Amino acid sequence: MTRSFETITLGVDGNGIATVTLNRPDRMNAFTGQMMAELVAAFDLTDTDDAVRAVIVTGAGRAFCAGADLAAGGATFDYAKRGDKPGGSPVRPDGSVDLSHEGVRDTGGRLTLRIFQSLKPVIGAISGAAVGIGATMQLAMDARLASDTARFGFVFARRGIVPEAASSWFLPRLVGISTALEWCYSGRVFGADEALAAGLVRSVHAGDDLLPAAHALAQQMTAESAPVSVALTRQMLWTMLGAAHPMDAHRIDSRGVWVRGASDDAREGVASFLEKRPARFTDSVSAAWPGLADWFDAPDYR
Repeated sequence: MTRSFETITLGVDGNGIATVTLNRPDRMNAFTGQMMAELVAAFDLTDTDDAVRAVIVTGAGRAFCAGADLAAGGATFDYAKRGDKPGGSPVRPDGSVDLSHEGVRDTGGRLTLRIFQSLKPVIGAISGAAVGIGATMQLAMDARLASDTARFGFVFARRGIVPEAASSWFLPRLVGISTALEWCYSGRVFGADEALAAGLVRSVHAGDDLLPAAHALAQQMTAESAPVSVALTRQMLWTMLGAAHPMDAHRIDSRGVWVRGASDDAREGVASFLEKRPARFTDSVSAAWPGLADWFDAPDYR
């Protein structure tokens, strides 16, 4: 897996754990359109690399991500005026706006929807400031670990805008509607202990212990599990959060058990248990996924 980036770094260790690092430390890893595109590209790479078992996302320097880069001043969120969003301009010749146009889509949402679609578990290792998109990009990750210096803020109302990055879907599911509303109404910044108490983060660690703890969790999640089973499980559980009835889950579960039950991985899983030895799973995500993806009705938002 080879790709050079300007605003992030990507590396994979010998255990198959990829680490994506937001890498604008002089700007507290402030988020830009280029960073969004590079993060999406990084998840495309980790999805298609069968050596990757899980992905950790962290930040270089003293912050995870201080939010959107505000270098454009008052035009930061006025995308029509800036004219630099993917998809072209949604402004019609008569000056009206086509709000269904590709160009209206918010940049943070492009990223969180890509993380949502990841075929590998995603863990956030959060240290220092994580506000605005620095907070919302984490919500599509499977687990968030925080350092004791981490500070979170859903500050959109204080900037005169609204929550983005599909956080109106993710955040209430993680912390409940009342806490989500309080944090978003006030826009206040809060510490790791409050985030832990509300369920936003899984655990809090001293700074030097944060990345080792994230790597240990990634190993625990994936070391003895079949990669195709993990990919399917991730999509099943996330997708079913929005299901209207348990029958929707039953349909997906039944398809999964039927198809994977006849796989080499299933035979190996049973044999290794009976023979009391570690399993040697051979099915790959890159080969299996194209035939499984159409089980999930969500469009490919990238």
